[in-house]
Amino acid sequence: MTPIPPSPDADMVWIPGGEYLMGSDRHYPEEAPVHRVSVGGFWIDRFQVTNAQYRKFVRETGYVTVAQRAPDPADYPGAQPEMLVPASTVFVQPAQPVDLRNHYNWWRFVPGADWLHPRGPESTIRGHATHPVVHVAWDDVEAYAAWAGKELPTEAEWEFAARGGLDGAEYAWGGDELTPDGRFMANTWHGQFPTRNDMPDGYKWTAPVGSFPPNGYDLYDMIGNVWEWTSDWFQNHDKVQHACCVAPDPIGGERDSSYDPAEVAQGIRIPRRVIKGGSHLCAPNYCQRYRPAARMPQTVDTATSHLGFRCIVRS
Repeated sequence: MTPIPPSPDADMVWIPGGEYLMGSDRHYPEEAPVHRVSVGGFWIDRFQVTNAQYRKFVRETGYVTVAQRAPDPADYPGAQPEMLVPASTVFVQPAQPVDLRNHYNWWRFVPGADWLHPRGPESTIRGHATHPVVHVAWDDVEAYAAWAGKELPTEAEWEFAARGGLDGAEYAWGGDELTPDGRFMANTWHGQFPTRNDMPDGYKWTAPVGSFPPNGYDLYDMIGNVWEWTSDWFQNHDKVQHACCVAPDPIGGERDSSYDPAEVAQGIRIPRRVIKGGSHLCAPNYCQRYRPAARMPQTVDTATSHLGFRCIVRS
């Protein structure tokens, strides 16, 4: 039996690695087809990185996040001056039913929103030290990981860890029930998204990390609460090169093929990475992505009020 390497810190869990079925053929097209991959062993954070942990990093390094800086006009041709200010993207609950095909009906570009002010300049993280840090773009999470002596997981590593040893299971806790026996297993939206959240789990926004049961690897919030960054460039699984053998430690697509075609048509080329796990905004009537196989593309320059991360250390 291969010995487990020493733990990098007390709040990391050893994932032994192995083979599993990645993706899903039952939900969104970017998840299909299911394909068998393998990953090596690694340590992963038991919890999502919290506001307290990120504050320690900022205090020691003086780091300023992407949302706290004014964008470079050269990166956004044709952008209006009022958009070239420190800002981030915040969920704003509509007062009446809206067209679910247009996400701008609930997302707002809010000047002054950042990790210290998650809902806008008048908000604060006071009293939320153990909530996951949000409004962190790719550069922000990569900088934290380097400071901590860690890395960001690949999509394959993240999904393997999220499955908790249950290969092919719909949810991180196994089975096909979102709330087995009425038990809330993750911080998700309960009600008619985006206008009504009944909050039977007690949370309208983020929850303190570890508020819900862990998966089979003793990892918390792998599903719901906030989306999590991975290091992979985004591509659909149907572009994966399938061979006769299991794909070892796959690392996703290429940077230059990760662009959003709609943005390219406007002269904007911002690469996208894969995010995983869903968030407190995922609901049965919209974005059923509170599953290990679920995935979304995220432009590396974008921070939002429902996106965070956790880190790994490879053996």
